[in-house]
Amino acid sequence: MNILGVSGLEKAVPFKQAHWPGLEAREYRISQGHDSAAALVVDGKVIAAAAQERFNRKKHSGDFPIDAIQYCLREAGLTIKDISEIGHGFDYSPYAQLYSLDANSSKLYEEVFSKGALVRQVHRYFPEFPAERVQPVNHHLSHAASAAFTSGWDDCLVVVNDAMGEVQSLTVFQFRNAEMKKIREIPANDSIGILYSLVTLHLGFDFNSDEYKIMGLAPYGDPERFRAFFDSAVELRPDGSLRIPILRMNRSREERENYLLTRAYLDEHLVARRAPDAEITQAHKDVAAALQACLDRVVLHVCGHFGTQQGTRRIALAGGVALNCTANGKLIDSGVFDEVYIQPAAGDDGTALGAALYRASLSGKIPNQRMPVPLLGPAYPFTAIEEAIAKYASRIVVTSFASLDQTCREAAKFIAEGRVVAWYRGRMEYGPRALGNRSILADPGHPAMRDRINAMVKMREAFRPFAPACSVEQAHRWFNIAAGTQMPYMITVVDVRPEHRAALPAITHVNGTARLQTVSATDNPDFHRLLQEVGQTTGREMVLNTSFNVKGQPIVNTPEEAIETFLGTGIEFLFMENRKVARRNA
Repeated sequence: MNILGVSGLEKAVPFKQAHWPGLEAREYRISQGHDSAAALVVDGKVIAAAAQERFNRKKHSGDFPIDAIQYCLREAGLTIKDISEIGHGFDYSPYAQLYSLDANSSKLYEEVFSKGALVRQVHRYFPEFPAERVQPVNHHLSHAASAAFTSGWDDCLVVVNDAMGEVQSLTVFQFRNAEMKKIREIPANDSIGILYSLVTLHLGFDFNSDEYKIMGLAPYGDPERFRAFFDSAVELRPDGSLRIPILRMNRSREERENYLLTRAYLDEHLVARRAPDAEITQAHKDVAAALQACLDRVVLHVCGHFGTQQGTRRIALAGGVALNCTANGKLIDSGVFDEVYIQPAAGDDGTALGAALYRASLSGKIPNQRMPVPLLGPAYPFTAIEEAIAKYASRIVVTSFASLDQTCREAAKFIAEGRVVAWYRGRMEYGPRALGNRSILADPGHPAMRDRINAMVKMREAFRPFAPACSVEQAHRWFNIAAGTQMPYMITVVDVRPEHRAALPAITHVNGTARLQTVSATDNPDFHRLLQEVGQTTGREMVLNTSFNVKGQPIVNTPEEAIETFLGTGIEFLFMENRKVARRNA
């Protein structure tokens, strides 16, 4: 069977803009259905997956993922007529009656949440596709399937933790023999994900977008200063659940839609809300630290309780909260589980994959294998690269190399010299991380490198750390992990060994940690080969690795975007497959 999975709710933000005019742009992100994507599963095997934002260039786009769908079909050599089903990572049908209680909610259901709304979007592009083969899948079940069916395990605990699904915020499943059994569900009005996002908004960042910035800011603060506030705000209950009374304050439709009373409570009892362009004070850093510590406690509380209850030592995680690298690191370090797997596209783009895998599992056995580095997006042929080079020929000079080895030696030489290079090669990554195919790279040993890249390329907040990519063979030398440990997704924080922190200033955060990516010859042989060459020149098979984009833009997709971004930044060289691109007259 050929199952196409999709995510996103195209009409969610436009509906809110029409019915709640005059809000701040950031407030319109207090909504569902961002990060639309498509994934294709053929006979239980994942063939292709990509987020729509990489094609339409709108970050966190919730648009119907037509470009991502067309890519997936091309990658497999299929047409829409070959697709057995389309699975969608939301199913609001059980709540239709609830939404019918007033005219506004009824309209929201019909225009945004219903299967009919989805079918209309499908038929806009594929009018012949049968409506009965469009299958909504519960949001948290989609997340759970994305983790369970890519874990490589036939028995594990699965915890889905995000802002909210249809009405849930956290769901615990027992996965055994390809079947998912729901154990516990926590409602959205007790959502640690929503609370984290509301405090993110309160601190001047974007709801449902900038939570990772709070994670980066937290190590600069004192978590004890506001611990009492979060201890009272989030009640950890003996049955493994939690309760957040300040989210339950909102009674009217207006209050619930925009969490008005919760936000007023934060104004009165936490700190004054910060404007996006205002100074970040020590108080803001302390709030971030206390919030992160609260999240760490919640994750350990829920996962530990249900892991003990179910007698399992394996856990798989998905949902937006599972992208919190600090909480993931705390869970791993706790020793509650022997093995922890975090699905690398854990956000809502990953529900496209999960919806496809779940629908495929109903028709046959899924060959459940651990997901390798998710290089599931498009690669571009030689002709596309040559066309892009020709377009910018008056502004660039191109050098071709005969082999990957020569390309890696040249790139490694520049990295060792302290240059900043872009590395564009092979298939694009699925999920939020650049894992070596759409990356900006530099030497982590240069003291000014973090500030330099922030200023000349990323144009982002100076407090945010950069991540290291290190060969799996050497990672234990520099980081406090066991030899051979695989952390290929850049989704977990680990400690940099104290004796190396001073020598690795560009990737060591203020608290001595780093968001590590290990690289193996099996998962990404080309990137691994580059690291080996870097090791020959610097003594470390390690680079600073950050995504190939600038602030506010998605990661580059096409060769043309790669060259355009290169020319618009301070990146010194761009390596595209076996070509080096430099500025003319540089």
